[in-house]
Amino acid sequence: MKLFGLKNCDTCRKALKVLPEISFVDVRVDGVPLEVLNRALGQFGDRLLNIRSTTWRGLTGEEREKPPIELLQTHPALMKRPLIECNGELYLGWGKDTQSALGVS
Repeated sequence: MKLFGLKNCDTCRKALKVLPEISFVDVRVDGVPLEVLNRALGQFGDRLLNIRSTTWRGLTGEEREKPPIELLQTHPALMKRPLIECNGELYLGWGKDTQSALGVS
């Protein structure tokens, strides 16, 4: 099980606290493998982009028009967090649905 996120993200820290056996991948340092990004985009579409982030607000209009895959590779902090990979399945965010799917109450 892997959690893709940022070490200073409160939501990621909450998930890490409850899932101690999970392997953490800091997307700013290590990035997200292209295969995982493609799967996540296929599954979540535009919801994978965090358009309320300071990173997004710092982009120019021209940059915002780039394909999501390109944006996420260039600016990994644009990804909504956490992205959790468990047994071949992907989960986005740390809502009740994700917690329930991972057997966390």
